[in-house]
Amino acid sequence: MADHTPPLESGQLLSPDLPLLGSPPPPPMVNGEGPQQVILVQVNPGEAFTIRREDGQFQCITGPAQVPMMSPNGSVPPIYVPPGYVSQIIEENGVRRVLVLPQQPEFHPGGHSPLHHPPPPPHAHLPAFIPHPAMMPPPPHLYTGMAGGVGDMGSQYISQYHPAHIYSEQDSHPQHGRPQFVHRDDRMSKTYERLQKKLKERQGGGGGGGGGGGGGQLKDSPPSSPQKSRGSTPTAADVHNGEGGKGLEFDAGLASAGAGANGLSGRGMNNQSEELEQEAKALQALLSTISKPVVTDIQARGAVLSWSAPTRTPDSQEASVEEVPSLPEPISYEVSISFSGKDGKYNTTYSGEELSATLEDLRPATDYHVRVQAVCKCVHGGPSESVSFTTLTCEPEPPNAPRKASGTKSALVLQWKAPCDNGSKIQNYILQWDEGKGTGVYEQCYYGLQKQYRVTKLSPASRYSFRLAAKNDMGTSEYSEVVDLFTSCSVPCPPLPPELVKAGVTWLCLQWQRPSGSPKEDDISYVLEMEEEGSGYGFQPSYDGEDLSCTVKNLHRSTNYKFRVTAYNTEGKSNPSHVAEFTTSPDRPGCPCRPLIRGRVLPNSFKMAWEPPKDNGGSEVTKYVVERSEGLSGVSWELVYSGPALEYVCEGLKPGCSYQSRIYCMSEGGQSLLSETLQVQTPAVPPGPCLPPRLVGKAKARELQLRWGPPQVDGGCPVSCYSVEVCGPQAEESREVYQGPELDCTVGSLLPGRTYSFRLKAANRAGFGPLSECCEVTTGPGAPEPCRAPNTICKSPSCVVVSWEVPLGNGAPVTEYRLEWGAAEGTMMVSYSGPALSTEVKGLLPATNYYCRVQAVNVAGVGPFSEAVLCQTPSSVPAAVTNVHALKESEMRTVTRYSPSTCLGVRWEPPCDHGSPITSYLIDLGERQPLAVSPVTRHVLQHLQPDTSYRIRIQALNSLGAGPFSHPFKLKTKPLPPPPPRLECTAFSHQTLRLKWGEGPSKANASDAVQYQLQMEDRSGRLVSLYKGPCHTHKVQRLNESTSYTFRIQAFNEAGQGPFSNVYTFTTPRSPPAPVKAPRVEHLEDHACEVSWEALPPMKGDPIIYTLQSMLGNSDFKQAYKGPSTSHVLHGLQPSSDYRFRVCAIRQCQDAPELSGPYSPTVTLSSLRSEAQGGGTGGGQGTAGAGLRAGGTESARPRRSLSDEQCAFLLLMAFAVIAILIAFVIQYFVIK
Repeated sequence: MADHTPPLESGQLLSPDLPLLGSPPPPPMVNGEGPQQVILVQVNPGEAFTIRREDGQFQCITGPAQVPMMSPNGSVPPIYVPPGYVSQIIEENGVRRVLVLPQQPEFHPGGHSPLHHPPPPPHAHLPAFIPHPAMMPPPPHLYTGMAGGVGDMGSQYISQYHPAHIYSEQDSHPQHGRPQFVHRDDRMSKTYERLQKKLKERQGGGGGGGGGGGGGQLKDSPPSSPQKSRGSTPTAADVHNGEGGKGLEFDAGLASAGAGANGLSGRGMNNQSEELEQEAKALQALLSTISKPVVTDIQARGAVLSWSAPTRTPDSQEASVEEVPSLPEPISYEVSISFSGKDGKYNTTYSGEELSATLEDLRPATDYHVRVQAVCKCVHGGPSESVSFTTLTCEPEPPNAPRKASGTKSALVLQWKAPCDNGSKIQNYILQWDEGKGTGVYEQCYYGLQKQYRVTKLSPASRYSFRLAAKNDMGTSEYSEVVDLFTSCSVPCPPLPPELVKAGVTWLCLQWQRPSGSPKEDDISYVLEMEEEGSGYGFQPSYDGEDLSCTVKNLHRSTNYKFRVTAYNTEGKSNPSHVAEFTTSPDRPGCPCRPLIRGRVLPNSFKMAWEPPKDNGGSEVTKYVVERSEGLSGVSWELVYSGPALEYVCEGLKPGCSYQSRIYCMSEGGQSLLSETLQVQTPAVPPGPCLPPRLVGKAKARELQLRWGPPQVDGGCPVSCYSVEVCGPQAEESREVYQGPELDCTVGSLLPGRTYSFRLKAANRAGFGPLSECCEVTTGPGAPEPCRAPNTICKSPSCVVVSWEVPLGNGAPVTEYRLEWGAAEGTMMVSYSGPALSTEVKGLLPATNYYCRVQAVNVAGVGPFSEAVLCQTPSSVPAAVTNVHALKESEMRTVTRYSPSTCLGVRWEPPCDHGSPITSYLIDLGERQPLAVSPVTRHVLQHLQPDTSYRIRIQALNSLGAGPFSHPFKLKTKPLPPPPPRLECTAFSHQTLRLKWGEGPSKANASDAVQYQLQMEDRSGRLVSLYKGPCHTHKVQRLNESTSYTFRIQAFNEAGQGPFSNVYTFTTPRSPPAPVKAPRVEHLEDHACEVSWEALPPMKGDPIIYTLQSMLGNSDFKQAYKGPSTSHVLHGLQPSSDYRFRVCAIRQCQDAPELSGPYSPTVTLSSLRSEAQGGGTGGGQGTAGAGLRAGGTESARPRRSLSDEQCAFLLLMAFAVIAILIAFVIQYFVIK
């Protein structure tokens, strides 16, 4: 049971409009003098209800369930309610209801409800209020047919709402103080208001509901008012409610805190409960002081509602100032709205802590009543006074789509209903259509107040789309949904015969096509008629509808049926189609009879037979399938046979095993059920062969430990005995050394170092099986005997073959031989270790003495060495020549006709002769025939190809043959002297010529292989060397102008000097005139000056002329004079302007164009001032002339500017000085 009491609220009462029970009630049960009273307790899902039975035990019922409670003496049990609540008894349709309701201010204006706490039951010995045993529902199932009270009950009741609580005489308050209050929703408010209204009608409008503490003696008819039950004596109702438990007619939530734990009664209320009750009443009274709300911004479908928080009132008639609590925070508000009058049904539209709310989704032109209720700490205050307002009118609601009332081939009659006008009367309707075009563009076809319209002049079997709108004084509504209507057409043509889609055992799925020529807009229906073969009833309709397919069911298997289709529309019915015949599928056959065994069951096979099924399903059986399962579990089955035969031989079975077999058959109708199972047990046979026994541990000298495993095939019976037989090493007869059930044994009395053969066989109740394969085991071995002296055979001067014989192994085979080899007996080393009886010793020196010996090794140890044997290797060919290198050039110059391009010199060291003196050497050059030379250590090769690499190998020879060649040694002859390159002149001037030859960089290293010699013919006709080196260019200087010079060139390298080239002739051009010195400028008049310069001598008879150019300000230079004169007078100079002058000499060649020399330095003429004119003629001219000469001298001096290297150096120095200063500042001010 729970310690906390569920909250009590008036909204949890059931609506009295719902019937309680669904089945007619049984007659009233009579116990003693009066009828028994039955009360239904509704237990909701997730809740529990606890009762005490007649035997004193408690029973807990979990929801959903309805528990019928019966009073033995026909009295209503006492109902105890918490503070702030009252109980009311109402009668409806012969059913009395006890309702627990919260006390409202509208019944008691003073703000306090008269609480009537009934006294405790005076007669504790009265029979308890117990559940009827015949109608007790086992939780958590919901029972619908139950016995009720007096009178007839209505239809079935299913719990969908929160029921009222049931209170017993136990605890009226929870153990933890104040009762909890939960906030009500819309459904609860509706139920509460409806019940209060009915109570007012029955009580004549009187307030102050009675406190239903206990009910009096109830008669057969229910009382007419709640006051009739006040004076009755209550019964001791031991009704206990678990956590969250609720009843259909009573609320038992607050009685669950300690009903089964501490047994508190209503008489045990202490002072703390009374204080909490007074505090809840004061808070409820304070919350009920909320003022009337104010409605603003009223629209057609919305309005804004605002209110003020509840305030403490100075009136303290019922409570003192100290009893009124301070208003706690937070406070939430519930806004309820009603459109059915001030006393109508209110719906909660807002719940929150704000002091204003926006009412949305209202109806236009509708009267509404709104009120506000404050909620704090689950305590609901009384609702405020309601305020009424009316929403504005607006355009009508969108009407429903028009419907087709009737129609013909060329006309349609449309009807529609009026929509809601939203407060303004509808004046006209607007009907639009798409004229049958289907483009989505609509045109108006009717405008008026009528609610139907006939559209004429239409096309038959065509589709037309319509939509409708309504209009009033406030505007036009939205258009309705578009509806597509069709005009009538002619009688359809006969359709094609139906086609079979799929056939079943008792059904056929058919389809057909639309009649040809019928428009798509025509609504055509179809009638499918069927005739069963041999029935004699003819064609009967089996389908009538618009679909083009149909599944005909409830047919007979393997039966032929005839079908035809008829199409019809509003104009008439077509002729039936041609008849189509289809046959249903056969059904699956019945299961075959149980299979039987024929003949004797063999260890590996048996024969089984069966009978065909009694019912073949309408078609012949095509095959039988036999499944077999090993063992009696029947977990896995395998298919062993599939065919038409009625018998089968099961082969490949295991002896002594159990098998199960079953059969099913297959036909055109499918697969039958499985037959009964046949169980077969195969007889056992002797076991199969065992694996050979194996040795356990290490073999001893005179006994062996053997072990084996059971045979893989036991023959269908457990193995009971094993037999071990042994055969000696000299093929003696086998004898049995062990017989018993164990899997191991010890065999003794054996000889050491001998091999024995063991065989095993197993036995069961059927006898001994075959012997296993032989297992050969050897007894413990010993060390081998010493070997005989080995035999040596010289295979070659560097290889000797050593062989030996197998010694006695003493019971263990020799696993390894060790051969020692050396040049002396005391220095022999192991040269071979392995199981072979011979080996080759390689890498020996010819004509040398060697010693060898051998020993044997087995698993028991190492045997002694044999005697040492002396072996001498024979003589051999010489060894390979080593240290081959080339001769120096100085050592080869003594050779006649020596040329580095055709000769190579080789030197080597003599190799070892291996016991026979060297007689000669062979020198191999690769492609050429090897060259034989005398036994010397150097040789010069002649007549070779220049600039060719040779791969040289040398071989030594003696009387026994030729030794191996030496490693290849590569040498290369030097190339021939190079040919002369082509000589070209790449640049020239009147004093220089730049010559180029060959391909390569202009600058080369002195170590290059090819070098060049350039020669030039002097005035006397001799060729003088100008350059000798590796470069490919040379500049010839100090030449005369317009003169021809002759050159030739030669190339040389290590091979020598090459031939000279042909003679090349190059001519220098004429030289331009020398630059003229800076001219002199003298001022002559106001606007004139004279420019003069020095004359240049003629050049080789060619005259010299001059060009004078002037520039005004920053403009371009313009030619002022050209001719042979050395001076020129300029007129028309502008005052207050600067002029610059320069002169260029031009050489006039007789047979060539003119050659211009460089321009002279620029001379600047300063601006002419007016004061120079007023200062006297002579003095002024002298001053001006001096100024011009000074200016000319200054301008003639070239202005030097810093180069890039000098600028970079200055910037670097500046940064260095700044860095030093910064470092000094940091050192002095920061660090120190």
